Amino acid sequence: MKDEVATINERHWERMVKEGCGYTIPWLELDRNIIQQYVRGELDTIPDTLDSMTPPNILADVEGKDVLCLASGGGQQSVVFGLLGAKVTVVDISDGQLEGDRKAADHYGYGITTIHADMRDLSCLDDESFDIVYGTAICYVPDIDKVYSGIARILRQGGVFRMDFRQPAVHFVAWDGDNYKITKPYFEKVDQREDGAIEFRHYMDDIFNGLIDAGLSIRQVVDLSRNKKPSPEAISGSWTHEEPYIGGEFVIVATK
Repeated sequence: MKDEVATINERHWERMVKEGCGYTIPWLELDRNIIQQYVRGELDTIPDTLDSMTPPNILADVEGKDVLCLASGGGQQSVVFGLLGAKVTVVDISDGQLEGDRKAADHYGYGITTIHADMRDLSCLDDESFDIVYGTAICYVPDIDKVYSGIARILRQGGVFRMDFRQPAVHFVAWDGDNYKITKPYFEKVDQREDGAIEFRHYMDDIFNGLIDAGLSIRQVVDLSRNKKPSPEAISGSWTHEEPYIGGEFVIVATK
C-alpha cells in the first residue's frame, strides 16, 4: 500500500524520467579503469559522475559483495558498483528510474536486480543480506527511523551504510531574484515544492541519534559543499550557483 507521499513522489519521478532530468539519465560512458583510479585517489581531475560517489572509500573492495542502491535508480550509482564487480540490487519508487538501471546493466553486460518499492518498506529483502547499502534521496520521506530500521535489518554484521543529507538549516532557502532568503521558520518540516514533489526537513538530532538507535556506528562524515567554488557561468538560483554559497550537503557513513 502506498501513502500520499509515496504516490505523489512516484508520480513526480516518473515525470522526471519522461522529461530527461539529469538524475534519470544512465551513465553509459564510464570506464572501469577510471573508476578504480578514483577509488585509489590517483585522478587529478575527477569526473562529475564519480565526484558524486563520495566518499571513494565506499567503493573499495566491493567485488563480489552484495550492494543495495537504495532510492538510487536511474542507472547511475548502480553502474559504478556493477563495473567494479559487485552484485547489485536497486530499490526505487519509480519504475522508470529502474528501467535506467536495467538499460545500463544490459549496456555493460553485468547482472542486476531491480525492485519497485518505497525505501521505508524493505520487507521484500531478507535479513542480513547486504554488505553495503548506498542510499540517497532521504529528503523524500517523512520518517527516517523507518528507513534506518530497515537498513539495520538487511545489513550484515560489519556492513556499511552510506547516505547523503541536507543540513536542515538551509533546507528552505530560495533565490528571490536578488538574494538567497530563508522561506520558512526552522520548525516547519514539510516542503510542498512547486514542481509537485514533497520533501521533508530532517533535523540533526534525528539524523544522527536515529542511526545510533538503530544499532549503527557512525564511521565518517563528509561535507560535500566545502570545496565547491562559484562558477561565473552559473545561473543565479540554479543548483550550480546555490551550492557554493549555501552549502549544506553532507554524507554519513555508518557500520553495523
